[in-house]
Amino acid sequence: MLRKFLHEGREFEYEYKVFRNAKSIKIIIRPDGRLLVTAPKSASQKFISDFIARKKDWIGEQLKRLPRRKNNEREAKAEYEKYKLAAREMIIERLEHFNQRYNFVFKKISIRNQSSRWGSCSKSGNLSFNYKLALLPPALADYVIVHELCHLKEFNHSPRFWKLVEVALPDYKLRRKALKVEKSLIK
Repeated sequence: MLRKFLHEGREFEYEYKVFRNAKSIKIIIRPDGRLLVTAPKSASQKFISDFIARKKDWIGEQLKRLPRRKNNEREAKAEYEKYKLAAREMIIERLEHFNQRYNFVFKKISIRNQSSRWGSCSKSGNLSFNYKLALLPPALADYVIVHELCHLKEFNHSPRFWKLVEVALPDYKLRRKALKVEKSLIK
C-alpha cells in the first residue's frame, strides 16, 4: 500500500507493509531512494504517521547521501554517448603525452560508463576509463590517466607505484585528494 508525506516542501511516497510478527516500526531506504515502512499489525495509522513525522529529518539526510541517479536510463545513455568520443580523444592524447616519459606498452583502450571507478588496468595491459573523465578538471583527469598508466609497470599501490606516478605528477597527492571531492560525479 502506498502512502505519502511532506518534507521540506517535497512530497515523498512510501510503501507500507504490515507484518504480524514485527515488533517495531522500521524505515528502509532502498538504493533507488524508494522508502519502505514496515510495522506490526497492532500499530495504528496515527502512530505510524507520527513516527514518520519524527523521522523526517533523518529520512531527508539518508536520501541526500544516496548517489545521484539520472532521471532515467535514456538520459544516462544519452549523456554517455555525448561525452564518449570527447573522452576517448582526450584520454588518448593525454596517454601519449604522459607515456613519452614512461614508454609503457598497453593494448586496448576502452571508454565505459562505470558507476564506481574512474579507470582500471588489466594484467593483460588493457586500459579502461570512465567517460566522465571528460567532465573533470584536466588536472584531475590527468591524475587518473597517469595512475592507470603506471599500473602497467606496477600492478599494485606500493611505494614503487607512487614513485612512478610522482615522475609525471609531483603534486599527485593534492590531485588525488581533490578527486575524492569529485566522487559524486561518478554516480
